[in-house]
Amino acid sequence: MKTGKPASRGVPGLRVTVTNHGGRTVRAPGLGSWLSAVAPARARGDVSVAFVSDARIRILNRAYRRKDHPTDVLSFPSEEADFLGDIVIATGVARRQARAAGHAFGTEARVLALHGLLHLLGYDHESDDGGRMRRVEARLRRLGGLREGLIERGGGRQA
Repeated sequence: MKTGKPASRGVPGLRVTVTNHGGRTVRAPGLGSWLSAVAPARARGDVSVAFVSDARIRILNRAYRRKDHPTDVLSFPSEEADFLGDIVIATGVARRQARAAGHAFGTEARVLALHGLLHLLGYDHESDDGGRMRRVEARLRRLGGLREGLIERGGGRQA
């Protein structure tokens, strides 16, 4: 899914590109700079955030997680030194979750992008008995002005 060399935004450590599944840049006001600003200091390099259809994420979820349903966010770490990986967000699922949570789609995109980034950095709430990912996500979402994260509302088993 890597979409090429992203333009630099936000703090120097993390460079974010936001695209659709075809690699075309999409309008996502402030998402890249926001994610760069709240990212942990060790998040260095490039990351892509791709907004895809629910049908597309279902295919990815089935192929990589053996779960035959759409999910909200998937993360695909990279083995390249300067590229952290891809975060894939299902637009339809995100819109429905935003309505259910009572906030804007842009807010939901931030919740999901942050959760996905933490997975790219090696955090895994499914095998994290000590709650390390929950604590890190809570600290970063507060820093970024989000009132709740994906794990807190019970959707944290999805990425």
